[in-house]
Amino acid sequence: MKFLTIAVALLITFNVNGQTDSIQPPYKRFPTPPPFKLLLTDSATYFTKADLEKKKPLLIMLFSPDCDHCKHETEELIKNIDKFKKVQIVMATFQPFDEMKKFYADFQLNRFENIVVGKDINFILPPFYNIRNLPFLAFYDKKGQLISVFEGGLPMDKVAEKFGIDK
Repeated sequence: MKFLTIAVALLITFNVNGQTDSIQPPYKRFPTPPPFKLLLTDSATYFTKADLEKKKPLLIMLFSPDCDHCKHETEELIKNIDKFKKVQIVMATFQPFDEMKKFYADFQLNRFENIVVGKDINFILPPFYNIRNLPFLAFYDKKGQLISVFEGGLPMDKVAEKFGIDK
């Protein structure tokens, strides 16, 4: 009887633990940047995971061009861009292409070599990160490993802190 009780308890434990992984969002199961494909503002060029610079920290920011919090986060990022010269910044949206182009032009993001803006044409990023709020920030170290994620606006000193950058 003891053996049967222990066997059932073990089976239940294995079953519960076996189900846990599938409940976790993909970014927790695969803590490296996802295989995204972004259509850039020239409407002809694609930027993919393979185009990321090696051995450089990465900030992936999902945004919506009509989101006030996203606009504010972008303004703050631009004001503090000198802190993030050594960080790759990939800004992705799933909103219409023309809205993304206007956002890109309004903020003059072409001025910054380390910022790439594109449309997630395959809608990979929202389900990968299980996004519920924008802006959404994903922080990766220079080895391409996930540091953390954050939904909503985050002060730039906290963003810098994620990368170990002094205020």
